[in-house]
Amino acid sequence: MNGFMYILLCSDGTYYTGSTTNLTLRLWQHQNGEGANYTKKRLPVELVYLEEFSRIDEAFYREKQVQGWSRKKKEALILSEGNRLPELAMAYRDKTGG
Repeated sequence: MNGFMYILLCSDGTYYTGSTTNLTLRLWQHQNGEGANYTKKRLPVELVYLEEFSRIDEAFYREKQVQGWSRKKKEALILSEGNRLPELAMAYRDKTGG
């Protein structure tokens, strides 16, 4: 069964990352206050990024990976600036040499 990892832009400017097997239904749920508690309080939401996987467990794994990212790193992904991801993933101490 296919799975999807998605990122929503919430009305307050924050991002919500999720995964599902039925994207149409899940987006409807989020938009109508039946999704996650996080999005319920931040309506309306807008789909800004999507990845499709051949299995839901792959989408769930990717969701957990992206959830741990900084806002700047998520925005680089959303804007298709994949070349910036390694730089954004670097620890501050590595950038400063200390």
